[in-house]
Amino acid sequence: MQLEKATTDNIALLQEICIAAYAQNFAHHWDANGLDLYLADQFSTERLTADVSNPIFAYYLIKVSDRLIGFIKIKLTADLATFKKEETVELEKIYVLPEMKGQGVGKKALTAIIQEMKNVGKKIFFLCVIDTNSAAIKFYEKLGFQFHSKTRLEAPFFKEELKGMHRMYRQL
Repeated sequence: MQLEKATTDNIALLQEICIAAYAQNFAHHWDANGLDLYLADQFSTERLTADVSNPIFAYYLIKVSDRLIGFIKIKLTADLATFKKEETVELEKIYVLPEMKGQGVGKKALTAIIQEMKNVGKKIFFLCVIDTNSAAIKFYEKLGFQFHSKTRLEAPFFKEELKGMHRMYRQL
């Protein structure tokens, strides 16, 4: 497994894996044309270029044997009640192509990111996960994350029964 930080030079590759990995994993979470609207909003060339150029965000391409199989997006300064903003980092997105799940790739990638965040002095790493996604919750728990609080996803056309979210965190 290799992680490569995304830059404006590889936006097309980033866009390709973002759309493929997200859509293949979560297409069934949306009503009507919600998936298309979300993909256009989150993974347009303009949005990805702006995010990659913004020092608050970092995208990483996940590769196995030089094959692009997923991505990670982190927010390097994030708000989580009870913790100092400058010491907190948020995992905004981690998606791996479905055929690569269960092979330890996500664990290796996230472990590497966690170590990198420790090395730059971050103290708290947090994320939000759909509260009915027990496989993802177990995955994060195995990596040392614990429940912090509940929240709700507010996204048009996202299925109502899937909007409940758990905030999870771990100390670094």
